[in-house]
Amino acid sequence: MQKYVVVQQSPDKLTAFVQFNVADETFSCTASQLEEYLMSHGVKHGVLRNVLDDIAAVPSRYYYKQTVVAEGEAASNGKDGYIRFSYDMDEEGYRPVELEGGKVDFKEVTQLKNVKRGQLVAEKVGATPGKDGVAVTGEPIAGRNGKEAYFKLGKNVVLNPEQTALYAAIDGLVSLTDKSKINVFPVYEVNGDVDYKIGNIDFVGTVVVRGNVLAGFKIKASGDIRVVGGVEGAVLETDGSVEITGGVLASGKGLIKAGKNVKCSFIQEGNVIAAEDVLVSQSIMHSQVRAGRSVQCTGAKGLVVGGSIQAGERVVARTIGNTMSTATVIEVGVRPELRSELLERRTQLRALNESLDKTEKALALLDQLAAAGTLSNDKLAMRIKLTSTKRAALEEIADNKDRLLEIERSLEDTDSAKVDVVNVIYGGTKIVIGRNTRFVKDAAQRISFRYSEGDVTMAPYR
Repeated sequence: MQKYVVVQQSPDKLTAFVQFNVADETFSCTASQLEEYLMSHGVKHGVLRNVLDDIAAVPSRYYYKQTVVAEGEAASNGKDGYIRFSYDMDEEGYRPVELEGGKVDFKEVTQLKNVKRGQLVAEKVGATPGKDGVAVTGEPIAGRNGKEAYFKLGKNVVLNPEQTALYAAIDGLVSLTDKSKINVFPVYEVNGDVDYKIGNIDFVGTVVVRGNVLAGFKIKASGDIRVVGGVEGAVLETDGSVEITGGVLASGKGLIKAGKNVKCSFIQEGNVIAAEDVLVSQSIMHSQVRAGRSVQCTGAKGLVVGGSIQAGERVVARTIGNTMSTATVIEVGVRPELRSELLERRTQLRALNESLDKTEKALALLDQLAAAGTLSNDKLAMRIKLTSTKRAALEEIADNKDRLLEIERSLEDTDSAKVDVVNVIYGGTKIVIGRNTRFVKDAAQRISFRYSEGDVTMAPYR
């Protein structure tokens, strides 16, 4: 056999071959003899018996080629573990959002990776073990186990006891810093303008813009909003405060709404709402400004002219109105939202009374038919339905009247409400304290307006 057949192995020992040295027609052997010959050459595993049978039956078929006679089992390596994030951290920003119908919103480009406190930030997916293989020699081939992944902890994140999941310790923005550290930051910073490159912002923490906010864009935040530049006709909404180093130049568009205070240098043709105070250093011109507590415009210029200013307690300015008697309305003594509700309730009450009147007329007609004994089944059903509608309308009218009375009582509680003029107030200004109004006809200096004995009175400002 040695004379006729050579046995070889592949370098990885996963395959064994035989090749004939001599094409001798007189050669013959059995499959068992071939197998013993292979074993004598170290081939002990994965022998292909059917191939040995074929070679033993007709050796001449295999004289001029290399034939595979044994196959081992390759080892398989385990998969490496990895960190799976709640967000796609590789996702590139600055990609417009596609709307229904194939339209694209170029303002909705920044998809912030917001998380709330206690929310899952990332979890560890474990490595899988490798599987050992076997060489044709019978020797084991070791399979490599996958490498475990580990969290690289940054700021404001916590691990679970099993160290398999990472959670946010605060509301904020998921960020990867140097060496893939995972952080949750409470502040989102824009190093420039909020424009088409940045897009609208919706963030659970504080937003800082180191530029301007251009017209038509929106910033929504749960923390504060700080803008180093100016704000055009944009929408800024926050549960905290808004601080604008520059001014608001809105051209009658957009809205600034704060759950606490709004502070800026000027407001021109703006719409501003603050639950507490609006603090302006230079001027408020031709704007709609509402504050739950006070509006203060007392800087070097301190000018309020045009538009409407509403405050729950106090408005103070250096100058109100101008020499051209530009119509300026200052209202204090009731929270602005209550004034809005008062108007809404009155409109609602009128509509309810009109609806009730129609219902009662229809019921009167059906009652006449019932008295005459000519009420059909469908008319009877309508009568039952209208009776239920009338009852609901009467309840709603009563609720509205109670609420209106409550608001009107608060309008009368205006003892602490005042409008203070540090320098001068001009004619054309309307002062409203609670439900009482006073029109200023002539300019006056250093004046304080208060409610006293059913009227708006003027006293020297101290």
